Amino acid sequence: MNKIKLRFPGLFLFFSLISLFVQAEIKLPAIFGNHMVLQQQTDAAIWGKSAAGKTVRVNTSWNNKNYQVQSDQQGNWKVKVNTPRAGGPYEITVSDGTTLKLEDVLIGEVWICSGQSNMAMPMKGYHNQPVIGSNEAIATSANPDIRLITVERDKSPEPKDDFTGEWKECLPENVANFSATAYFFGKMIQQVLDVPVGLIHSSWGGTNIEPWISEEGIKKYDWVPVPDKNNEGEYYYKNPSALFNAMIHPVVGYGLRGAIWYQGEANCYEPDRYQKLMPGLAEDWRAQWGIGDFPFFYVQIAPFDYSTLGSKVNSAFLRDAQRKAVDATVNFGMACILDAGEKTGIHPANKKVVGDRLSYLALAKTYGKNGFAFSGPVLKEMIVEGSLVKLTFDHAANGLTSFGKELENFEVAGGNKQFFPAKAYITGKGITLFSPEVENPVAVRYAFKNFVVGDLFNTEGLPASSFRTDDWK
Repeated sequence: MNKIKLRFPGLFLFFSLISLFVQAEIKLPAIFGNHMVLQQQTDAAIWGKSAAGKTVRVNTSWNNKNYQVQSDQQGNWKVKVNTPRAGGPYEITVSDGTTLKLEDVLIGEVWICSGQSNMAMPMKGYHNQPVIGSNEAIATSANPDIRLITVERDKSPEPKDDFTGEWKECLPENVANFSATAYFFGKMIQQVLDVPVGLIHSSWGGTNIEPWISEEGIKKYDWVPVPDKNNEGEYYYKNPSALFNAMIHPVVGYGLRGAIWYQGEANCYEPDRYQKLMPGLAEDWRAQWGIGDFPFFYVQIAPFDYSTLGSKVNSAFLRDAQRKAVDATVNFGMACILDAGEKTGIHPANKKVVGDRLSYLALAKTYGKNGFAFSGPVLKEMIVEGSLVKLTFDHAANGLTSFGKELENFEVAGGNKQFFPAKAYITGKGITLFSPEVENPVAVRYAFKNFVVGDLFNTEGLPASSFRTDDWK
């Protein structure tokens, strides 16, 4: 009995010390880890958890500077570290008595890449759905200056602080499973700027835009229903804010340069509303990050025959809504892929052209590079002269081309609002078109069907978007 009594105090002390050690263990969310990229030349936030009221010290090896902060009553803490010009690798040490070291940290350009299945489509493709040129692209993808992280799919009725995922090096086995659009975008950015690039991929196939907007942001749109947070249900991931809460909120505050977005197929039934929600998404994320109007570039959905899915919708109206949304907010841009759709494939195989065209936008509008085009022709003016319609275009300083093909996608209508195919010709100043069935034209549409193959380009090879000069329903 005496021996037992003597052992109990020791056991109690032993377990107490273990408990204190566990409580004091420094913890970082998944967005911080080995191989990560921090945004260059900024005050980059680093945050985590510790025991309540602990002094947390952060040391950055690029300047050997120490930062110190006190954790709050819940153990939360946050510091901002000053990052230099692009470079690395570096180390970051975080300590509250116990020490955690992050290794192989790069400083460079960080972009978040989000949307639905066309953003999610991996380099290796979906089952029976390839990505053109993926095998060679994957085989040659090893690059120490590109880093990748994918936020695993999740949903939540309330904002989450963390997610499942980890930073990975740019190696073939990792690239194969990473977003093809995001990879091709990051590859060109890294190649042109010659700096490290970090890509944060967070997307979910089949999702509308509403789940990606925060609860605060979605309140601006009175037609969006408020979900019952007490009944998650099988399809809860489609509820407003559900994906923002679980897949974007844990990343909010992480230093970044901008965002790319590929989504819209799930909203093709409501183009007028989407035209408002698209800039609303960008403005919401900018408000959440609180770092100003960072660049936000998106992909116009590709032509596709939605009747193969049993739908009578004309998705050209959604493409047109995306085209019009460009002017709704600042630092906004759209990549057109009107020439890259597939009639019976909603996941176009040419993801390189998507990533490349997004990168042209970023390189020109964000990084100030020039000497190349970043947009296809954009309608500037329509002039009617009798039965002839003359169109001029911006972003076509060196002229227009159809690459030797007949222009087949123009239509013209008179006051009766009935559209007829038009004969269209490239001239020295733009496009001239007419239809024998329309004596007094009042409106023109271009490529305004579910599935078309764009045939109007500038000489740099970038396609014109679907457009219309009318506002008829």
